[in-house]
Amino acid sequence: MKINAKDLASGIFLLVLAALGLWLNMDHTLGNARRMGPGYMPMLVFWLELGLGAIVFIMAFFGGTDPLERWTKIDFVTLALALGGGLVAYPLLNAVPALSNNWYALGIAITIGLFILAISPGWRVLALVLAGMNIFGVLLDAGGLFLAIAVMVVVAAFADKQHRPLGVAACVVFLIALCWWVFIYELDIRVNIWPTFF
Repeated sequence: MKINAKDLASGIFLLVLAALGLWLNMDHTLGNARRMGPGYMPMLVFWLELGLGAIVFIMAFFGGTDPLERWTKIDFVTLALALGGGLVAYPLLNAVPALSNNWYALGIAITIGLFILAISPGWRVLALVLAGMNIFGVLLDAGGLFLAIAVMVVVAAFADKQHRPLGVAACVVFLIALCWWVFIYELDIRVNIWPTFF
């Protein structure tokens, strides 16, 4: 049996992350499909992630060999700098009165760490995609849904070396329209769609 090490590691990572997410989500009210509680969508996402992780894990035993790449010095250095940068930035940001009584300081500190991590070519794709998602969470409340989606897509697009600006712009427009239709129009979720910090 030839094991695909990358798929095996990815499957284990997805399974652990989904199990952790489902466990942390147990304190939230689920509600139902018509009237969703705060834990409903995360629960669905984590169950889908658990299923995807199981598929990837099982397929690792049938996918042939694909060994994990060796880490270089820059991978280790940027990981250490990213952790250090995030840990240093958090208390500094938390000292700012406007950021101290909410999650903004933590979100911005994590984003700083992810941008430092993106310096390494080995970490760049993962770091920029995660940074985009993190920025979405930081911007959603004060920046509004449309700005949060736009910035998330633009930051995550830099993970692909061959991204095209026109394709990124089309993706932004499509996601804004889709999210407005699904979450604002159909589900009537109360979230700012325009920035409120001006």
